[in-house]
Amino acid sequence: MENKVALYIHYPFCVKKCNYCDFLSAPADDDTRIRYLKALGLEIKSYRMPVKSDQGAILPCKDDNCDCSTGIRLPEKLTVDTIYIGGGTPSIMTPGQLAELMDALRNSFDVDPDAEISIECNPGTADLEKLTAFRSLGVNRISIGVQSMNDDELRILGRIHSSSDAIRIIRNAREAGFDNINCDLMSAIPRQTCESWRDTLNKVADFGIEHISAYSLIIEEGTPFYDNCPALPDEDSERKMYYMTKEILSSYGYERYEISNYARPGRECRHNIGYWTGHDYLGLGIGAASLINGRRFTDIRDIRKYISFFENYNYETGIHGIHENIEKLSINDRMEEFMFLGLRMTKGVSTSDFRARFGKTIEEVYGTVIKRQLELGLITDRNDRIALTDYGTDVSNSVMAEYMF
Repeated sequence: MENKVALYIHYPFCVKKCNYCDFLSAPADDDTRIRYLKALGLEIKSYRMPVKSDQGAILPCKDDNCDCSTGIRLPEKLTVDTIYIGGGTPSIMTPGQLAELMDALRNSFDVDPDAEISIECNPGTADLEKLTAFRSLGVNRISIGVQSMNDDELRILGRIHSSSDAIRIIRNAREAGFDNINCDLMSAIPRQTCESWRDTLNKVADFGIEHISAYSLIIEEGTPFYDNCPALPDEDSERKMYYMTKEILSSYGYERYEISNYARPGRECRHNIGYWTGHDYLGLGIGAASLINGRRFTDIRDIRKYISFFENYNYETGIHGIHENIEKLSINDRMEEFMFLGLRMTKGVSTSDFRARFGKTIEEVYGTVIKRQLELGLITDRNDRIALTDYGTDVSNSVMAEYMF
């Protein structure tokens, strides 16, 4: 297994749950947040403890009665090329708390000197002083959850910030020394119009930030919007917003490199590209997902069990926590993911990389699908790469579904 991994750190707390959010996050009292961070630090620390096997440390394969002989073995020291601290709202951490977290990460992993280190930030939770402190701790990329520059739309979404807060934090982030800033924007939200979406895109792009993620709202079960959602834009308006996004951002010099992501040249999100290209990643914190050496697993979602486990942790076991949903990916699983994740990127997938990974040509496995999609103008096949056309991107879900066995 390649020793380099991407790290995802989950901070599950927020000031207020948004009306559309189905992430593993919620408000919590100070004591719970402090105990969780201590447990998270202990989970991170477990990866630097010496183990009794020359094959490396062991991740358990079952929740309770683990048979370590079939566990997932890791090298004793992993090299990290990207770190992403997400949530929740990790920017509600104090600089002191983030400092302890970063120290634990650097003491437990070999972090590349040029590692991309990102943190998610809500505009209502960080001022210039905090952002300056975050930057001094080595965080070099900030992802700001702007969503909209329209105060009425923000209120409907249940966001805790205003458009003026968003403007302030973008300016403060730049003043704090961040030269790699992303803003998340959301279209097709209740009462949004094409004009207000255009205004949001223009106002954010005017700042000259390096990266913009532009997603359309998806109503998820279990959210307030699922049970009671204000009127959404009609289908024609939603489609206009979709096309408007690429048109406007292209005029500002942003290149679309993934279905929902735009960046200035060289400023693509390295962490997310790792997900789309099958790079190993390790998730730390409740509900955090991992993909290591062809096996997928997640940390337990129950925060009480998570905290309790690490408050009573025995490092001598060489076992890193309680994991669930552990799955060994079959060759078919891996080929599926190679295709439907790789096709999300505008450059598509490499046919030579497919053969190197799976020992078969892409035509042997997907020849019939590829031929049909080429005839329909959904994909292109040139220069060793298969990629979606503009038309294929418009109907990407149905295109990618054909690569599922």
